[in-house]
Amino acid sequence: MFRKLLVSLMFLVAFASAASAQVTGRYDVEGQNPDKTTYVGSVSVEKTDETYRVVWTIGGVRYVGTGIGNNDAMAISYRSGNNTGVAFLARDKGEYVLVWTYLGGTTIGAERWLPRKG
Repeated sequence: MFRKLLVSLMFLVAFASAASAQVTGRYDVEGQNPDKTTYVGSVSVEKTDETYRVVWTIGGVRYVGTGIGNNDAMAISYRSGNNTGVAFLARDKGEYVLVWTYLGGTTIGAERWLPRKG
């Protein structure tokens, strides 16, 4: 899953299209930690002037981030408690894929965001 997401991210960054869905909204999250364990959760994205507010809920833990970018690609810094990290998000058809790591990390995790219905 991780390698496929990483390849998708690199491809999308190189060939992102101008026509785009809006990144703002709510998504279901399927992810893989750097240690290869998996998780599920949700994320919401809200436009806040020139930036985006990104809030994940994973296993009852809330992560709050600030993103810069557009509907095709975004860099995000995030924090939860004493954990700080960075992420990169790219559009993949009707979904988004993201890679992330914690500050000082040497390995990365990956997520797929699936638009919530309704």
